[in-house]
Amino acid sequence: MKRDLMEILACPLCKGDLELEVFEEDDVEIVSGRIYCKACDEYYPIEDGIPNMLPPEIRDSDLK
Repeated sequence: MKRDLMEILACPLCKGDLELEVFEEDDVEIVSGRIYCKACDEYYPIEDGIPNMLPPEIRDSDLK
């Protein structure tokens, strides 16, 4: 995920502003981390450079 993407992303639940926490980054993009919405107290994972912005109930049901 490119850092610039944070400028256009919003929380899918409340449309609020998001904060970025980076776990791993290379010269081009964020490889892993998470995106946090203070208003909803929800986290959205970034895995293999792809942010998963599905609402938690849908994201969690995909794992089962």
